[in-house]
Amino acid sequence: MATLVFDIETSAQPVDNFDEAQQDYLFREADKLADPAAKAAKREELTRFMSLWPFTSQVVCIAMLNAETGRGQSLFVADDFEESEENDTPVKFIPCADETELLAQFWEVAKKYDSVVTFNGRGFDVPFIYLRSAVLNVPITRKNWLGYRYAVEPHCDLAEQFTFYSVGGQGGAARRFNLDFYCKAFGIESPKSHGVTGMDVGALLAAGKFRDIAEYCLRDVRATVELYKIWKERLAGIK
Repeated sequence: MATLVFDIETSAQPVDNFDEAQQDYLFREADKLADPAAKAAKREELTRFMSLWPFTSQVVCIAMLNAETGRGQSLFVADDFEESEENDTPVKFIPCADETELLAQFWEVAKKYDSVVTFNGRGFDVPFIYLRSAVLNVPITRKNWLGYRYAVEPHCDLAEQFTFYSVGGQGGAARRFNLDFYCKAFGIESPKSHGVTGMDVGALLAAGKFRDIAEYCLRDVRATVELYKIWKERLAGIK
């Protein structure tokens, strides 16, 4: 059974995209503060969080690989969306005109797979793309990725597996770490080793460095594939 491993990158929409009532709602915690400096700091903090919420953000990249073959695609939104000539490479970088096209292409690929692997996909990536697809009226071809939490089919979320479903909480032996930490612990090249992190996506997007985002997202997926192989060989089946 072919297994799809994927990751997404998101970026906040401009604040001006929202009407006055929406902006009042988004920044009401900041507006309660009397001190101007504290208010400005809180607004900046809330603006950063907007990239994590599907109703205030957008998907700008989805990278995906077949876990068995290593072949795949990195789809990314770009101003110049002419497809480049990379026909002989195992991973194709495919620019898209907008988020709607990106999501439609992703779901077209996803329907060919019965199993999916993510890192924190149950808590972030999957609900995010479900909601963004619904907002943009993009048909979702796999609606069972948020099924029974304590199962690895059809969705194996490695963040759940390496914490044994959060047994013991943050103070326990299986506390959750980020992907970078797990990679270093298991001797996998960290996706952050090239000096780019998810916090840089907004700035890269503003600078028109769309391919850099796509390459960073792909590094996340490649690291997730390697971590999945380790989990499958050494830890799968533990209950």
